[in-house]
Amino acid sequence: MNLPSILAAALNLFGLELAVHPWKIVGWTGNLIFGSRFLLQWIASERAGRSIIPRSFWVVSVLGSLCLLGYFAFYQHDSVGILSAIFPLPIYLRNLYLQMRPRKEVPAEESVAPAK
Repeated sequence: MNLPSILAAALNLFGLELAVHPWKIVGWTGNLIFGSRFLLQWIASERAGRSIIPRSFWVVSVLGSLCLLGYFAFYQHDSVGILSAIFPLPIYLRNLYLQMRPRKEVPAEESVAPAK
Protein backbone atom coordinates (compact mmCIF):
# COMPACT_ATOMS: atom_id res chain seq x y z
CA MET A 1 0.00 0.00 0.00
CA ASN A 2 1.26 3.44 -0.84
CA LEU A 3 0.80 6.60 1.22
CA PRO A 4 -2.15 8.08 -0.75
CA SER A 5 -4.14 4.84 -0.43
CA ILE A 6 -3.36 4.63 3.31
CA LEU A 7 -4.48 8.22 3.76
CA ALA A 8 -7.64 7.60 1.72
CA ALA A 9 -8.45 4.51 3.83
CA ALA A 10 -7.91 6.48 7.06
CA LEU A 11 -10.18 9.26 5.85
CA ASN A 12 -12.87 6.75 4.87
CA LEU A 13 -13.01 5.61 8.51
CA PHE A 14 -14.27 9.08 9.37
CA GLY A 15 -16.66 9.34 6.42
CA LEU A 16 -14.39 11.72 4.53
CA GLU A 17 -13.13 11.40 1.01
CA LEU A 18 -9.82 12.42 -0.48
CA ALA A 19 -11.08 14.13 -3.62
CA VAL A 20 -8.53 16.71 -4.65
CA HIS A 21 -10.14 19.58 -6.49
CA PRO A 22 -8.34 22.88 -7.16
CA TRP A 23 -10.84 24.73 -4.97
CA LYS A 24 -10.17 22.30 -2.12
CA ILE A 25 -6.49 23.18 -2.39
CA VAL A 26 -7.50 26.86 -2.11
CA GLY A 27 -9.58 26.01 0.98
CA TRP A 28 -6.78 23.97 2.61
CA THR A 29 -4.29 26.74 1.83
CA GLY A 30 -6.62 29.32 3.36
CA ASN A 31 -6.94 27.24 6.52
CA LEU A 32 -3.17 26.79 6.78
CA ILE A 33 -2.50 30.49 6.22
CA PHE A 34 -5.24 31.53 8.62
CA GLY A 35 -4.10 29.10 11.30
CA SER A 36 -0.45 30.13 10.99
CA ARG A 37 -1.27 33.61 12.27
CA PHE A 38 -1.39 32.31 15.84
CA LEU A 39 2.03 30.74 15.43
CA LEU A 40 3.36 34.07 14.14
CA GLN A 41 1.82 35.92 17.09
CA TRP A 42 3.28 33.45 19.56
CA ILE A 43 6.79 33.71 18.07
CA ALA A 44 6.64 37.54 18.02
CA SER A 45 5.44 37.63 21.62
CA GLU A 46 8.18 35.26 22.76
CA ARG A 47 10.82 37.40 21.06
CA ALA A 48 9.43 40.61 22.57
CA GLY A 49 8.96 39.08 26.00
CA ARG A 50 5.38 40.38 26.10
CA SER A 51 2.15 39.81 24.24
CA ILE A 52 2.14 41.65 20.91
CA ILE A 53 0.33 41.34 17.60
CA PRO A 54 2.77 41.75 14.69
CA ARG A 55 1.82 43.11 11.28
CA SER A 56 2.29 39.61 9.82
CA PHE A 57 -0.66 38.45 11.96
CA TRP A 58 -2.97 40.86 10.13
CA VAL A 59 -1.45 40.09 6.71
CA VAL A 60 -2.02 36.34 7.05
CA SER A 61 -5.49 37.02 8.50
CA VAL A 62 -6.40 38.93 5.31
CA LEU A 63 -4.83 36.35 2.99
CA GLY A 64 -6.41 33.41 4.81
CA SER A 65 -9.83 35.07 4.81
CA LEU A 66 -9.60 35.83 1.10
CA CYS A 67 -8.64 32.23 0.28
CA LEU A 68 -11.48 30.89 2.42
CA LEU A 69 -13.90 33.42 0.93
CA GLY A 70 -13.00 32.20 -2.56
CA TYR A 71 -13.41 28.57 -1.52
CA PHE A 72 -16.80 29.08 0.13
CA ALA A 73 -18.13 31.48 -2.51
CA PHE A 74 -17.03 29.77 -5.72
CA TYR A 75 -16.76 26.09 -4.80
CA GLN A 76 -18.95 25.32 -1.79
CA HIS A 77 -21.59 28.04 -2.32
CA ASP A 78 -21.88 28.07 1.46
CA SER A 79 -23.42 31.21 2.96
CA VAL A 80 -22.17 30.40 6.47
CA GLY A 81 -18.57 30.08 5.26
CA ILE A 82 -18.89 33.21 3.12
CA LEU A 83 -20.16 35.27 6.04
CA SER A 84 -17.55 33.88 8.43
CA ALA A 85 -14.82 34.98 6.00
CA ILE A 86 -16.33 38.39 5.16
CA PHE A 87 -17.31 39.75 8.60
CA PRO A 88 -13.83 39.90 10.20
CA LEU A 89 -12.13 41.08 6.98
CA PRO A 90 -12.74 44.84 7.58
CA ILE A 91 -11.24 44.49 11.07
CA TYR A 92 -8.12 42.83 9.69
CA LEU A 93 -7.78 45.48 6.97
CA ARG A 94 -8.30 48.33 9.45
CA ASN A 95 -5.63 46.98 11.81
CA LEU A 96 -3.25 46.53 8.90
CA TYR A 97 -3.93 50.13 7.82
CA LEU A 98 -3.37 51.43 11.35
CA GLN A 99 -0.01 49.65 11.55
CA MET A 100 1.13 50.79 8.11
CA ARG A 101 0.12 54.45 8.15
CA PRO A 102 2.77 57.02 8.98
CA ARG A 103 2.80 57.94 12.65
CA LYS A 104 2.76 61.53 13.80
CA GLU A 105 5.91 62.56 15.62
CA VAL A 106 5.20 63.75 19.15
CA PRO A 107 7.70 66.30 20.51
CA ALA A 108 9.54 65.04 23.60
CA GLU A 109 8.08 67.71 25.88
CA GLU A 110 4.51 66.74 24.89
CA SER A 111 5.02 62.98 25.23
CA VAL A 112 5.38 63.16 29.02
CA ALA A 113 2.61 64.71 31.09
CA PRO A 114 3.87 67.41 33.48
CA ALA A 115 4.01 66.44 37.13
CA LYS A 116 1.58 68.25 39.42
